[in-house]
Amino acid sequence: MTLRDYLDLVRAPAVLSVVGDTLAGASAAGRLGRPRRAAGPAAGADVRPWRLALLPLSSACLYAGGMALNDYADRELDAVERPERPLPSGRVSPTQALGVASGLTVAGLALAGVGGGRRSFALAVPLAASVWTYDLVAKNHASGPVVMAACRGLDVLMGAGLGRVRAALPAAAALTVHTAGVTVLSRGEVHGTTQPVAAAVAAGTVSVAGAVAVGALRSLRRRPTAALTSASSAGTSTAGTVTTGRATTVVPALASLVSAGVYVASCLPHQAAAVGSPDARNAFAATKAGIRSMVPLQAALAARGGSLGSVAVLAGVELAGRALRARGRRRVSPNPGLSES
Repeated sequence: MTLRDYLDLVRAPAVLSVVGDTLAGASAAGRLGRPRRAAGPAAGADVRPWRLALLPLSSACLYAGGMALNDYADRELDAVERPERPLPSGRVSPTQALGVASGLTVAGLALAGVGGGRRSFALAVPLAASVWTYDLVAKNHASGPVVMAACRGLDVLMGAGLGRVRAALPAAAALTVHTAGVTVLSRGEVHGTTQPVAAAVAAGTVSVAGAVAVGALRSLRRRPTAALTSASSAGTSTAGTVTTGRATTVVPALASLVSAGVYVASCLPHQAAAVGSPDARNAFAATKAGIRSMVPLQAALAARGGSLGSVAVLAGVELAGRALRARGRRRVSPNPGLSES
C-alpha cells in the first residue's frame, strides 16, 4: 500500500470537515479563553490549553478510521458500484483496511485522552463506538442517518468534555441536524432523492442558520450588561470596561453572522436545486456542498462561543480545502460525518 493508496482509503481531503467540531464544542463550553456562565460550575481550565489542540487531531483520526472501515465493510458492493476505490481495485487488501481502521481508532482515543483529559475521553469512547456501529451495522438501515448525526454531535461534545455538555448542546444540535440532512441526501447520489426529502433538508439548513444568528444577536444584548455589572461590583470605572466589553461582543457576533451567511450560501442553493429536480446529479452536488459547508458552520458556532482564534484556524482550513479541491484530485464525493457510505 503506497502513501497515495492510504490517502485515498481515508479520504484525506474530507478530514478537513471534522477538525472544527471540537473547536466549536470547546468554545461553547468555555475551554478556550474565558469560561462562559453557561458552562456551569465545571467551567475553568481542566487541562492546559495547548493540549486541547490535540482534540481536532483525535477527530481526524476517528474520521479517517471510519473511512477505512467503510471501505472494508463495503468492499463487495464497491466492486460493483465503485470499482476504482482502493479495495476493489486491488491497491489495498481487506486486512490492511481493517488494520488502518483499528489503528486510527486507537490513536483517536489516545489523543482524546491526552488532549482533553478524562472529560473528553469519556465522550470519545461512545463516539468511536458509534462510528463502528454506523459502518458495520446501521449504514444500510433506516437508523443510518441518526447514527451518523450522533457521531457528529458526540464529536462536538468531545470538545466540551463531560461536565460541560449542557453548554455545548446548541452547537452539537446544529451540526447534528445538518449532518442528518446531508446523510439523507447522500442516499440519493446514485438513484436520486425526492422533493420532500430535499425540501426538508433545505428547511433544516435555514433553521440551523437562523438558530445561530439568533444566538449571536442575543449575545449582543447580554454581554455588555454582564461587563457593566462586573465592573460596578469591582468598584472600577465602567466606561473603559463597557467599551472593551462591546468590542469583545460585537466582533464575535459579527464573525458568527458572517460565517452563518457563508454556510447558507455554500449549501442552500444546491439543496434548492435538488428540490426543483431531485435527480442523482443534484443530490450528489447537494451532498458535496453540505460536506463543504460544515467548516463555515463550525466557524459560526466557534465565534458564537467567543473564540476568534478558532475562527481564524477554520478560515485556514477552508482555504486549504478549496486549494485541495482546485487540484481536482477527488472524483467521488465522501459521505458526511465520521464515516462514509
